[in-house]
Amino acid sequence: MLGSTHGTFTTDLRARVVACGEPPTTAVHGVTAVAGDRDVSGRPLYAPVPDLDRFFRPESVAVVGASDTEGRPNTGITRQLLAWAERVGARLVPVHPTRPRVFGIDCVPSVGALTEPVDLAVLLVADPLPVIEELAATKVRFAVAFASGFAETGAAGAAAQERLAAAVRRSGLRLLGPNTNLNAFERFREDLEGPAVALITQSGHQGRPVFTLQELGVRLSHWAPTGNEADLETADFLSYFAGRPEVGAIACYVEGLKDGRSFLLAADRAARHGVPVVAVKVGRTETGARTAASHTGKLTGADQVVDAAMRQFGVIRVDGLDQLQDTATLLARARRPVAEGVVVYSISGGTGAHFADLATAAGLDLPALPQAKQDELHQWIPEYLDVANPVDNGGHPVGDWRGRKIIDAILADPSVGVLICPITGPFPPMSDRLAQDLVDAAEATDKLVCVVWGSPVGTEDAYRTTLLGSSRVATFRTFSNCIGAVKAYLDHHRFTTGYRSPFDEAPRTPSPSLRKAQALMRPGRRLSEHAAKQLLRAYGIRVPREQLVTSAAAAVRAAGLVGYPVVMKASGTRLAHKTELGLVKVGLTSASQVRDAYRELTDIARFESVDLDGILVCQMVGRGVEMVVGVTHDELFGPTVTVGLGGVLVEVLNDTAVRVPPFGEREARSMLAELRGRALLDGVRGAPPADVDALVEVVLRVQRMALELDGDLAELDINPLMVLPRGQGAVALDALAVCR
Repeated sequence: MLGSTHGTFTTDLRARVVACGEPPTTAVHGVTAVAGDRDVSGRPLYAPVPDLDRFFRPESVAVVGASDTEGRPNTGITRQLLAWAERVGARLVPVHPTRPRVFGIDCVPSVGALTEPVDLAVLLVADPLPVIEELAATKVRFAVAFASGFAETGAAGAAAQERLAAAVRRSGLRLLGPNTNLNAFERFREDLEGPAVALITQSGHQGRPVFTLQELGVRLSHWAPTGNEADLETADFLSYFAGRPEVGAIACYVEGLKDGRSFLLAADRAARHGVPVVAVKVGRTETGARTAASHTGKLTGADQVVDAAMRQFGVIRVDGLDQLQDTATLLARARRPVAEGVVVYSISGGTGAHFADLATAAGLDLPALPQAKQDELHQWIPEYLDVANPVDNGGHPVGDWRGRKIIDAILADPSVGVLICPITGPFPPMSDRLAQDLVDAAEATDKLVCVVWGSPVGTEDAYRTTLLGSSRVATFRTFSNCIGAVKAYLDHHRFTTGYRSPFDEAPRTPSPSLRKAQALMRPGRRLSEHAAKQLLRAYGIRVPREQLVTSAAAAVRAAGLVGYPVVMKASGTRLAHKTELGLVKVGLTSASQVRDAYRELTDIARFESVDLDGILVCQMVGRGVEMVVGVTHDELFGPTVTVGLGGVLVEVLNDTAVRVPPFGEREARSMLAELRGRALLDGVRGAPPADVDALVEVVLRVQRMALELDGDLAELDINPLMVLPRGQGAVALDALAVCR
């Protein structure tokens, strides 16, 4: 676990705002609305930012259903709210129809009887809907509904939640909940310094481990328990926290996203500000997704799309709550890296080798120290020990003055940005001296110093006092959490350096292709291969020379125009797998073969009861690398673009990468880099390198099509896209398109 935030272990938070900045904003109905841009489909390109200052720091709070009768749940909640209101300097107004006073404070009988403006109304009632409707006539800005029995319970509850959401929209106020809890009103330690972690959770209990980091000296600034998100959602708090000067990182526990695009807009805002977002998102498995839905009533989305979308916008996804704690805390507190090299330093060769193996496998860069540096280290470390990286000191040097000299020498190397010292178990006095030397050295450097304290006991003074009391050393309990957090730290700063928002790549105006494409769409129907290829051609995607014919004689004429050899295929709106039905003929080189193929294809079609719109006579394209590029519609994120190995390999290997438009060339190339079969594009076993530039261009044109035809195109599948040798382009040999 990471140690204290006292002292100077901080990041200059506002200096992290990247050069691209943000557009000007205006305040509208309590939400900071970004002035400006929408994409070609009319969707906003920047996140609206709700003004939540008065939610977290209200001047007045009305508690509807307040009670002081011992034994009643509302009494405990009222007592906690009283204590919280006192801490934040708010005036509390109890609302109860029959009680004159609650905890000695005069009550008002109803919401309508409130005579002064109220910033926040806390609803301790079983059915918040009537109260929301009453609040519509007041100046209340925010409300919190704790009641359960809404979307988390099924269809009837979902309908009740929609009625509640509609009432909230009419009222003009903002609602947290329903099915939320008191986490926003917890006691936060005010004696801790440095950048803070802001916490967003849909399950209050799952946020407890992060909240209790305060007991180890980690500062928390806010906790937003979003519940069922009938109104305020994870994205709203993410956008708000990203602009708070005290927030160094945002930790999220997400069961389901209310709206995928809103989440990505908020993540984009955080990336623009350089604020890291670390998230546990449940639903990787079918069981996890089903459980999450029953808890929050949210869509979980295809997990591959969720994973890709989060990476695309810089959200660091972790699996465990312990990883959420450690990664968010390191990212909140650590300064920007001055170098990416990681050095592992230990008192045991075995420990160093083990850690180095794991770190290298995770993708960390462990550069060998220069020979001059190794010679320097051998002044204090026996010659027979390896000090290239990992650095093994053999144990004894840490017990005297040599220990600090070694640490300082390693940190002085310009290729080193991170020093990690795994201490697998306490071995006083060596481990005590080593811990103190690491703390003292960390105070004197701008580089990151990490310690893994491997003792399962955790009561040792070197751990509890020396390491956790440090303002500069990041302390972990496991190898894996340390490696994961350091990798996230380096990745985050690499990602946000010169960050260019994917939304900046979005087209603002329709392309000339759109009108041509819309004329080809058939609502609710699948297009034939010929029509689908016309759609591709409209967007400048190369297809083979081909003609659609309805007689053998026309087929022969078409073959002459297309040029032998040719391919002949059946074409129809219901044909998805032509090869399996024998409805494709390849390598035809004469008129007689074309006539015979035409008759055979039409005979098979009649036998299989296939409706044809004709036979395609196509140019036969040379060999290359078969790829697939496609568009699908995700319930959460809308149109998504997929690229992968094509032909039969797409079904056998499922080697694909996915992105959510908009994105640019760099992201398209990163999709290719994710493929396990990426080497095929570089040329294997004597094959020439493929035209990767042409493939990237097709991916970008397809994502433009996905954006512009979002309301019309349900699915597009180009398979195979034949990527020819470098300089020769890429040709869509087959295509399937389904209209919405």
